[in-house]
Amino acid sequence: MPIKGMLIFLLMTTMMLPPLVANAGNSKAFYADCDTEAFTCMRVKRGQSWESLFPDDRDREIVMRINHRNGRLWTGLRIKVPRDLATADILDYSPFPHQIEPPQEKLVVFDPKRYAWAAYDPDGTLVRWGPATGGKAWCSDTNEACRTTSGRFRIFISGTSKCVSSKLPLPDGGAPMPYCMFFKGGEALHGSPGGVRREHASHGCVRMFVSDAEWMRYDFIDPPEEYNDYRGTAVLVLPYSPEKQTETS
Repeated sequence: MPIKGMLIFLLMTTMMLPPLVANAGNSKAFYADCDTEAFTCMRVKRGQSWESLFPDDRDREIVMRINHRNGRLWTGLRIKVPRDLATADILDYSPFPHQIEPPQEKLVVFDPKRYAWAAYDPDGTLVRWGPATGGKAWCSDTNEACRTTSGRFRIFISGTSKCVSSKLPLPDGGAPMPYCMFFKGGEALHGSPGGVRREHASHGCVRMFVSDAEWMRYDFIDPPEEYNDYRGTAVLVLPYSPEKQTETS
């Protein structure tokens, strides 16, 4: 399916999703309230951390994604924990469909309304997903609108764990952007060393868990090379609200 058709499909899928519930194609509630059939609540106590609460890496990853945060915890914070954590699968909690029409190439999707990203293989199968945030409405330091540009693009350059911004913070740059993957001008997918939470706060980049950015950079995306006719992996940025899309071949 052409990327333009994929945009329409994903927009329609998003419109059909209940406001605070995961995609109906997935059986688990993603944004459900605590203390339901699917989830229980716990409150963080003084001195507790992600590692002390969930020593198992797999369990911790699932709970972080469900709560859309991986930064420092604080006393009194409420956390949702699936009742079937021991047998849960990360994909069960995806806000994206498990299967879409085959895009015929690898595809990265960022949906600012869902504060999440998804990676699909050429057959349209969801490979991985995770929390992500985009650009905020207005940046006072640069005196300009900062929302991540919606539309279809391609990765044109990528970096390592040492990637940093050449512009921000003003005036000299230097902000960490580990595993950066640029898709439009200075806008890139990259890890956020300070953690990710459910709030658009960047100058246009898509912030991800550092572990997710590392996986995407080295295990999923393809930079432009001779073998792919210098067409890097496709990136689809859905709109914050209905608006005209920017398209790049």
